[in-house]
Amino acid sequence: MHPSIRRLITWTATLLLAASLTGCGYNDFQRLDEQSQSAWSEVLNQYQRRADLIPNIVATVRGEANFEQETLTRVIEARSRATSVQVTPEMVNDPAAMQQFQAAQGELSGALSRLMVVVEQYPNLRANQGFSDLRVQLEGTENRITVARNRYIQTVQEYNVLSRSFPTNLTAMVFGYQPKANFQVQNEAAISAPPTVDFNQK
Repeated sequence: MHPSIRRLITWTATLLLAASLTGCGYNDFQRLDEQSQSAWSEVLNQYQRRADLIPNIVATVRGEANFEQETLTRVIEARSRATSVQVTPEMVNDPAAMQQFQAAQGELSGALSRLMVVVEQYPNLRANQGFSDLRVQLEGTENRITVARNRYIQTVQEYNVLSRSFPTNLTAMVFGYQPKANFQVQNEAAISAPPTVDFNQK
């Protein structure tokens, strides 16, 4: 076969392959995979930011005489459990690991919510400028967590729809693109639920 004809066939095959990969969603998988990894990193950054604030909050609250120690202990233990979960980029492809992560972060969210409600019983803490600043930082971080989590949820939903829809599901099968683990609705509801506090107990 003449070299020029061979080159022509090679170029034609390359162009056909590129066109088929574009049409079958290959590039969309790459784009959404990168977006989901980036969104997941931001979720982790914001949860870490919250975890870093907690020691200062605990130290400030401990300075209040007769503060409810059980509530403080729950926050400390919940933070310990949340930060002990081994987080890896592969977690987004492991539903069990994602569920464990969500459960630990949800427990910490609940413990912090209870702490903030109990603080209302202590006028000195409410008037403490240092604690007030920490509380504002915590509220801002919780808002950032919500934004980052929603962005991740949206990106993973797009990826998962692509991996399950025809004909892009064929591309997913060929290249081994599995659906990614996402935040579950029931877990989100639990995280968002306000704590129940009995002010008659100490």
